[in-house]
Amino acid sequence: MIVPKIIVNNKEVEIEEGMTVLQACELAGAEIPRFCYHERLSIVGNCRMCLVEMEKSPKPIASCAMPATDGMKIKTNTPLVEKARKGVMKFLLANHPLDCPVCDQGGECDLQDQSLFYGHDSSRYTENKRQVKEKYMGPLIKTEMTRCIHCTRCVRFASEIAGIPELGAIGRGEDTEITTYLEKSMESELSANVIDLCPVGALTSKPYAFEARSWELKKTETIDVMDAVGSNIRVDTYGWEVKRILPRVNEDINEEWISDKTRYACDGLLKQRLDTPYIRENGKLQKSSWDKALRLLISKLKLFNSNEVAGLVGDLADLEMIYSFKSFFEKCIGSKNFECRQDRIYINPFERMNYIFNSTINGIEDSDFILLVGTNPRLEATILNARIRKAYIKNRLKIYSIGDPGDLTYPYINLASNTSLIRAIAYGTHEISEKIKKSNKPMIIIGESALYGETGKYIFETLKYFLSKNNFIKENWNALNILTQQASRVGAIDLGVHSINETENFSFFNKLDNDEFRFLYLLGADNICFDKKDKFIVYQGSHGDKGAEIADIILPGAAYTEKNGLFVNLEGKLQTAYKASYPPGDAREDWVIFNDLANMMKKPLDYNNIQSLQESIKKNIQLKINNQINKNNIINFVNDNISIKSIDYYYTNSIARSSKVMNECRQISKKFLFTGIEKAS
Repeated sequence: MIVPKIIVNNKEVEIEEGMTVLQACELAGAEIPRFCYHERLSIVGNCRMCLVEMEKSPKPIASCAMPATDGMKIKTNTPLVEKARKGVMKFLLANHPLDCPVCDQGGECDLQDQSLFYGHDSSRYTENKRQVKEKYMGPLIKTEMTRCIHCTRCVRFASEIAGIPELGAIGRGEDTEITTYLEKSMESELSANVIDLCPVGALTSKPYAFEARSWELKKTETIDVMDAVGSNIRVDTYGWEVKRILPRVNEDINEEWISDKTRYACDGLLKQRLDTPYIRENGKLQKSSWDKALRLLISKLKLFNSNEVAGLVGDLADLEMIYSFKSFFEKCIGSKNFECRQDRIYINPFERMNYIFNSTINGIEDSDFILLVGTNPRLEATILNARIRKAYIKNRLKIYSIGDPGDLTYPYINLASNTSLIRAIAYGTHEISEKIKKSNKPMIIIGESALYGETGKYIFETLKYFLSKNNFIKENWNALNILTQQASRVGAIDLGVHSINETENFSFFNKLDNDEFRFLYLLGADNICFDKKDKFIVYQGSHGDKGAEIADIILPGAAYTEKNGLFVNLEGKLQTAYKASYPPGDAREDWVIFNDLANMMKKPLDYNNIQSLQESIKKNIQLKINNQINKNNIINFVNDNISIKSIDYYYTNSIARSSKVMNECRQISKKFLFTGIEKAS
């Protein structure tokens, strides 16, 4: 096979079929300036900044739009190329306002950087600069459209990646304007990624406006916890205050996108914070010291039998919190009444593949058939939904759904909403069964809405049995996928924080409903619903949320940006979050609190520093990965409807509920919802 080659600046490089000249030049080590071109967006050739010289071409060519072919001779550093680029830059700056000192893009602006090399010190244009009216794009995006150079990155992102074609260009020539047409807020959960894409500061962050300069910020690479995807992010802090969150590139997980909730819920880290211990006295919470609060907790523990003491792990807990919590319960209290679920969602914890996304997020692009079962990935895992949309555009694969999730930004076929369809698929009496069997790499994605109670047990075990029987659960491709919503869930199951045995899956909740627990320890658990009655409740967490409202003792912990921690994402990948700031006031890291409690009870835990704690965690997870039991359960048919539970997207956890920006987004989304209902009626 002949490998095509191209010569760039007298250097020969091998290229792949379908590459552009710009990509070939970068392979050769030549730097090509660009504004409109982006690796993940379609090619339009708007800006003409990427001009290069090609042999036998009478004029410079736009390298981003020209396919690279064998034998091409390209030059990127000739006087002709430099003159052409300078001419383009002169046109781009003809109408650009000279407001770099007050522009939030300053220091991170592509136009600023490239004008340093290709800009002139004076302009020949004597006409008045044009001025463009500002556009309203919602509470997240601040517009300064006079700066816009019409690269259309934002337009292409909205229509291609986000799947919400809300942005477009109107007018012609100098009168061209980028707009949302009706001057309304963008409805996509990925909308703020256009801020990162904008090369000139026409679209900037509204909550971050005039807060800080990029060079003043301390940058920490860490992990997001707003959902179970585990998006890679960068936390920028000024002093010890989190000013903004930006995406990091990780091709296997989030590529270079993050959801709006990941990006903007960070202002909730400052509000409703617990910064000192509290004790409830005479029906009111009073400030206390750590010593007094911990001694009261220990004295209360002595009043109850170990089987009357229970604990719940919240959605944002890192592995250090979870492991130290479990160790404290087992060694110091002698209780195994702990749980990582806050509702009756069926889990089979005896094999790791039973509760993770086995096909992986990156594997979605290789799939040729997707069946969604009781899930709305757009709200449950926004980044994963964007990957499904990418796979649909790339492969034109068929997507089916059991249960109606609403608009997912890509077309799908809604089959039905009853478990009888699951039975028909398993028995091979439904056409979908044959479609799955004929697929090379099918994916069945089961959401939490399909896993409630005994119905969830039937759905999961039946689909697993069907896939196993048809050889779709194997080492190189496992079609069984569970879409969890909580950042802590997979890691907690890995570490055995559940009260599940072979015969009973919901024993913890049965005991809770029957008032068998008299002492309840809530570790950042804010979404559990139960009747308090005469229970003594300890709440340990970072925010004064639902759990703190009913607590008798409150112990202030650290938020995810205020400590080093391990997280396992929904596909079972272990990732490390790093400390970007410090907990406020007297708040402590959570594993330290359990360590202090154990030492006060004269029952020290097996570790006394973060390093030994993390080593123990990694050993436990590795044991779980190695200890796989291939077991299939056949469950009696349960006739029930599969309804997808509604999600209050902007209020899913205590940090988001404390965020002013998330509250604004929620109000706007509700407004859209009610407007849509009125129009439909």
